[in-house]
Amino acid sequence: MRKADLHMHSRVSDGSYTIRELAELAAKKGLDVIAVTDHDTLSHVSQIPEGLPVKVIPGIEISAYDYAADKRVHVLGYGIQDMELVEDFVHPLLEARHENSMKQIGILEENGYHVDLDKIHRADGKYIYKQHIMEYLVQTGQAPDMFGEFYQKIFKNNGICHFDIKYLDPYEAVRVITAAGGKAVLAHSGQQQNFDLIPKLVEAGLKGLELNHPANDEQAHEKIRRYADVYGLFLTGGSDFHGTYEKAAPDLGIYLAEESGVEALC
Repeated sequence: MRKADLHMHSRVSDGSYTIRELAELAAKKGLDVIAVTDHDTLSHVSQIPEGLPVKVIPGIEISAYDYAADKRVHVLGYGIQDMELVEDFVHPLLEARHENSMKQIGILEENGYHVDLDKIHRADGKYIYKQHIMEYLVQTGQAPDMFGEFYQKIFKNNGICHFDIKYLDPYEAVRVITAAGGKAVLAHSGQQQNFDLIPKLVEAGLKGLELNHPANDEQAHEKIRRYADVYGLFLTGGSDFHGTYEKAAPDLGIYLAEESGVEALC
């Protein structure tokens, strides 16, 4: 059985490791396959280097929101053939996220902080994420750590930078991935508690559910398996690894895809 972590993020979006570094780390953990599922972009597809110690398959994680149900929905996409179709769909979100970050930077400047736009990291060399702002503030000594009291005060709990963007429609995300020849998978439903949306997502073309994930507890596992049985969905798994851009990086050798997911996607 191949050991596969099918949910990882690279430096192309909001991960702190390059694709090569992810592959090398995965190899040390005894993995055979990883999927790079960068947020709202497929730019990393052309950036996967040759000669990696593990198989790397490209994917995407689309950030969506069902505003009627008031629930976040993250949709993973694999095996996409028509990349332009998907890129056209997600590109406005990348632009909105960057504009949101620029607004946050402006507010920080007004409140005595400084961010050098020439020195801050940009995803794919273009887009600034909130994690990049925090990374810069930590590196320049303006914040003590990435996710401590400073982050909670500024970016959460109605802080000066606590505002967000409008996300994409989850059902359209599934339809676009499907139309592009890919397979759509609902990510970490235990984290976002959106199980009740699964029937409608299946109608849109959903093919799989992410079972093994740091945020899915045993109760979530039971629900996910039950939905998978009812709707004939395959099961995946992944660490959702972001490196230093997360509070506590998970173990890559634990959150592995089920065999049904490996067979369907690898």
